[in-house]
Amino acid sequence: MEPESLGAEQGASLPGPADELGTLLGQDAALPKLSGGELESKSDLIDDKEFDIPQVDTPPTLESILNETDDEEESFVLEDPSLLNIDNIDTHSYDTSSLASSDSGDRTHSKRKKKLPDSFSLHGSVVRLSLLKGISAQIVSAADKVDAGLPTAIAASSLIAVGTSHGLALIFDPNQALRLCLGSTAVGAQYGAISALSINNDCSRLLCGFAKGQITMWDLASGKLLRSITDAHPPGTAILHIKFTDDPTLAICNDSGGSVFELSFKRVMGVRTCESRCLFSGSKGEVCCIEPLHAKTELRDHPITQYSLLAMASLTKILVIGLKPSLKVWMTFPYGRMDPSSVPLLAWHFVAAQNSVNPMLAFCRGDVVHFLLVKRDDSGAIHVTKQKQLHLHYDLINFTWINSRTVVLLDSVEKLHMIDRQTQEELETIEISEVQLVYNSSHFKSLATGGNVSQALALVGERACYQSISSCGGQIFYLGTKSVHVMMIRSWRERVDHLLKQDCLTEALALAWSFHEGKAKAVVGLSGDANKRKSVLADRMVEILFHYADRTLKKCPDQGKIQVMEQHFQDMVPVIVDYCLLLQRTDLLFSQMYDKLSENSVAKGVFLECLEPYILSDKLMGMTAQVMKDLLLHYQDKNLMEDMEACIVHMDITSLDIQQVVLLCWENHLYDAMIYVYNSGMNDFISPMEKLFKVIAPPLNAGKSLTDEKVVMGNKLLVYISCCLAGRAYPLGDIPEDLVPLVKNQVFEFLIRLHSAEASADEEVYPYVRTLLHFDTREFLNVLALTFEDFKNDKQAVEYQQRIVDILLKVMVENSDFTPSQVGCLFTFLARQLAKPNNTLFVNRTLFDQVLEFLCSPDDDSRHSERQQVLLELLQAGGIVQFEENRLIPMAEKAEFYQICEFMYEREHLYDKIIDCYLRDPVRKEEVFNYIHNILSIPGYSAEEKQSVWQKAMKHIEELLLLSPNKAADLIATHFNDQIEGIIKNLQDQFLLFQFLRSLLDPREGINQDMLQISPCVTEQFIELLCHYNPDHVLETLQVLEFYRLEETIQITQKHLLHEASSYLLEKKGDIHGAFLVMLEQLRSKLLMLTCEIEESTELHLLKDIEDTLVKTIALCQRNSHSLNQQQREALWFPLLEAMMSPQKLSSSTVLCQYSEPLKSLTMQVLNNMAAFIALPSILQRILQVSSRGRENIDPVYGRGKLGEIQGLVLGMLDTFNYEQTLLETTTNLLNHDLHWSLCNLRASITRGLNPKQDYCCICLQQYKRRQEMADEIIVFSCGHLYHSLCLLSKECGIETKGQMRWTCYKCNSSNKGGKLSENFSELKKGNGASLAQTSSESLLDSQQIQAFDQLCRLYRGTSRLALLTELSRTHGGEKHGLLNVSQGDPALNSVFQNENFQLHLTPPPLTEE
Repeated sequence: MEPESLGAEQGASLPGPADELGTLLGQDAALPKLSGGELESKSDLIDDKEFDIPQVDTPPTLESILNETDDEEESFVLEDPSLLNIDNIDTHSYDTSSLASSDSGDRTHSKRKKKLPDSFSLHGSVVRLSLLKGISAQIVSAADKVDAGLPTAIAASSLIAVGTSHGLALIFDPNQALRLCLGSTAVGAQYGAISALSINNDCSRLLCGFAKGQITMWDLASGKLLRSITDAHPPGTAILHIKFTDDPTLAICNDSGGSVFELSFKRVMGVRTCESRCLFSGSKGEVCCIEPLHAKTELRDHPITQYSLLAMASLTKILVIGLKPSLKVWMTFPYGRMDPSSVPLLAWHFVAAQNSVNPMLAFCRGDVVHFLLVKRDDSGAIHVTKQKQLHLHYDLINFTWINSRTVVLLDSVEKLHMIDRQTQEELETIEISEVQLVYNSSHFKSLATGGNVSQALALVGERACYQSISSCGGQIFYLGTKSVHVMMIRSWRERVDHLLKQDCLTEALALAWSFHEGKAKAVVGLSGDANKRKSVLADRMVEILFHYADRTLKKCPDQGKIQVMEQHFQDMVPVIVDYCLLLQRTDLLFSQMYDKLSENSVAKGVFLECLEPYILSDKLMGMTAQVMKDLLLHYQDKNLMEDMEACIVHMDITSLDIQQVVLLCWENHLYDAMIYVYNSGMNDFISPMEKLFKVIAPPLNAGKSLTDEKVVMGNKLLVYISCCLAGRAYPLGDIPEDLVPLVKNQVFEFLIRLHSAEASADEEVYPYVRTLLHFDTREFLNVLALTFEDFKNDKQAVEYQQRIVDILLKVMVENSDFTPSQVGCLFTFLARQLAKPNNTLFVNRTLFDQVLEFLCSPDDDSRHSERQQVLLELLQAGGIVQFEENRLIPMAEKAEFYQICEFMYEREHLYDKIIDCYLRDPVRKEEVFNYIHNILSIPGYSAEEKQSVWQKAMKHIEELLLLSPNKAADLIATHFNDQIEGIIKNLQDQFLLFQFLRSLLDPREGINQDMLQISPCVTEQFIELLCHYNPDHVLETLQVLEFYRLEETIQITQKHLLHEASSYLLEKKGDIHGAFLVMLEQLRSKLLMLTCEIEESTELHLLKDIEDTLVKTIALCQRNSHSLNQQQREALWFPLLEAMMSPQKLSSSTVLCQYSEPLKSLTMQVLNNMAAFIALPSILQRILQVSSRGRENIDPVYGRGKLGEIQGLVLGMLDTFNYEQTLLETTTNLLNHDLHWSLCNLRASITRGLNPKQDYCCICLQQYKRRQEMADEIIVFSCGHLYHSLCLLSKECGIETKGQMRWTCYKCNSSNKGGKLSENFSELKKGNGASLAQTSSESLLDSQQIQAFDQLCRLYRGTSRLALLTELSRTHGGEKHGLLNVSQGDPALNSVFQNENFQLHLTPPPLTEE
């Protein structure tokens, strides 16, 4: 970088109390490489050598600057802040909220404890807040010595200007020396306090705005007053803002009246003038914030600068206007609803977005920041695009860009928040209440001119601090009541060092790594290309790592448990390993770091264990021989053998003692590691197999079972062989391509060796193949099959395949040690290989014949299902072509391999013979039904094939019935419906016939009866068989059966003495009396048995039978009494009553005495049930008659005046009478009330008048009086529409029904929107030539809805209320003869109450509309 560019941009300072501003002024973090300083004349103040400012060989171009990322946009900062004689305020010492500072009074602040915010551990301390001692001291001195007053405003550029309350402007240079004191207290007394300041681009002019409205311009080079402007805006209003634009002849001011004015400076004939133009009038909305767009020198050629954009914030909206070439409003943006006391804020900054650099305007009021990207298109129009908003949880009083990515926000409780704009992440929070910030409230209230401002503007001014904060060159200056502070971003090195001073080494490493990876935020001080930056950071991280390692060892607990030490190192050591590997410094990790940590044995162990995850993830492949040796010894000492094995197979072990590692692995059963060491270390693929074979072969050859450990070894051996033959390394990775053919050949040669290396005399040939076949035949053959798939079809491969097949056959076929399953696996494997289209193998066909004889041997009953399954797999794999089919089927039948037979018959389409296979196979017999059904119903079989299966099934029908009557019946009903009667005739076994018919005819068995075509005689035959084999279920079966003749069935049930079934059938026939007599006779016979001397246990059972029979008889009488006349009812109920009373008259029977109470209870049950159908007087009379008939032969109970015996019966009947009388009266009252209410409402609705909506016909639109003919009537509907009757007829809205017209409203009907149809049901009243149609509205229903409605009406249709009341009144007339005295004649037959379906539907009346 050129030294002359640093005077303004970098601001390096000289040591000493008066020279502290040099570093702090003009430091632009966003553009570190800008050429051309703002104050070139001041560049000679900076000593490049003293501050070690690097030289730049080639100045950067504008294009390179615009394409730089923000990570490179940092300024030069001194590495050692102690060189600056300023107060470095610890930004983390202010962590509590305070009230906002005011512009009067001093406050004391208590000391606060340090604490680390959440963002500190992630980003470190990003900013540094420093006190400018020289400026602060001179502000206080000026107030005391020259009565300058308190500071009120600040403006920063290459110089710093501070305005005071007594009208003075103090100008300080970069060395904090007071350069000028502009103005005087006399002028201050006239103009008031300085309320706003602005310095132009080249730092040659200063504008001062005053509280009483005046504006002055000063020459900063000479200190002369150039202009004093008093008429630029309305008098009596304070200057809130005054801003130079990029054009030095143009400035903008904003007064407390809310107006904005453009000030144009000119010099004509040596006379300086100022012309004022109103840009925005306060009468249209008060503006309280203005911000012109400033472009740095290198961006002055940007096309948007020609418009001289100005942003203005009123109390309700934002405006962006262009001052050039002519005044134009480019955008307005309303705020929306928010707190009226919140401060509007504006800030411009150029940002790189979408491959170009454009200005972005940030504006906010309250807690939401809006970002607007401003672009100019090719036509010259400006477009504004909304960007992502920033939502906060606090209200803002200041917003400042510190660079294009980072913004600094000040909230209402004086906390600074540094935020990354793109991620919206808060980087740091600092409290600045120590600054005692100056507020501009008095100017917003215009107290100097009498307070003539609006209430809204005064409310905003309570928290306004626009003139107290100024930014320049990546620094922000804060004006306090007695001081000036500056805030800047720390350099990356300073941020790391700050964390180190806080003893946060882990956080310092993490922050440095984020710098290294380019993921950190707000980075300053890194320059050069990416590799150079990474190199610088890596060196710094190595330094920190050394420090970290020393600290880890020093802070190790000297005393206490070993677990405490282990925990300490487990927390610390992984950090060192992590960052060394991230930095790819394994040389450092395994030399200096390892040597340091090896001083402590616990640290050394933890270090070695930390390496495991990196080894397993292949991030750490190589390490020094010493570390690898120590690692293995450590795992061995701690008995972490599985972990050690996992590490070995991921490491480069060429630097180890191979034999020692192999021995170690073998002793600890680390077979994977052993194989890996042999393969990787010595390229030896055979020795591991030899070692494993020696272990598993002896027990297998001796026929012993293997231990679990040896089974694991065998499985590893199979997988290892598979990997070698497939060209893959074991246990992971791939064999080098140049070794693959060699390894395959070596492994094959090894497997097919005739004898092992150290063979005994009695060793059988091909020991390795034999061992693998014994261990797991199927898996070994699968390995070979996969290998054959990978083989290229060259001569050597073909020879290998043929050779190993011959060996397999020799080993297995000539040896009786193998099971049928194992032999079958081999031949299945061979069949699959032979069936391939490009097969080159040759297998002697006689071998397959030998296998067939071996598997089909009928003498060997053991493993029958296994042998059959093996042969089936062999055939399905393609082995069928190796056998003679004519020989195969007889052998399979002889061996009872019915699945084999099925397979063969299926190939020859002999489906009928498969039925025999199923029937003979005890395991699969039940599946024959599904097979027959599938053949006969599924398409794809020819008619001849289906016919042969049908005939075969018919031939075996009896066998199928014996197997499962239910499934057989289902099959017959589906496919043999027309043969049912023939099947029945041919069945000789009657019980089997009964089971078949029950499955076929009983609907509960699930067969659809509609599909059966059988005669009633078949059903009757089933009923007779049912009576014979299962008489208890006859009645319930008769209730569900449909197709039988009643007469014939009655004869069958009577023949088998099934009385209940006979009674059911007689009732179904209509012979109620006959059915009753059957049940009565059954009841009498059981009652008669009570008079006999029987056992006690039998008596209880008999009483239960009597009760059951009585209940069924009563139910019979109740079901049928509704349809009988009085005489027929008495013929049922009275004999039943007599039958129950007759045993009770035999008082001499000792047997009956103990059952008198149960019998009386049953008699009372009869009386209670018959009272609903027989009049009570008739019942009493009958009781007395029955009693009197027994006087001649016996001593009657009821005939000698002993009415006490029947007192209970009579009283019960009277209670029933009282209950029914009360119920009748209540029902009558309810019906009367309901009828009265209905009639009243009907009358009210009929007589209610109709109010038409208009006085004209809705169709012809003529007055209703203008009728076409005398017969034309006027129809009014309840909806309010009015029509002529002829108009309605012309629209087909009238239908004549039973001589009366039914009308529908045309308008409501034609709307078809669920509107109402109004129909006229009343007579037309023809008075005065007009008629009113009283109508009721109904919904328009479609045919389906009408059908459903009719069904609903039928469901709830009952007797009319008038009919009920008529019947009740008629009944009341006969009350003197008894309430239900219907024995006089037949009127009871026509009573509505005797109807079986009679029901009362009583509902409370609906509320009437008043």
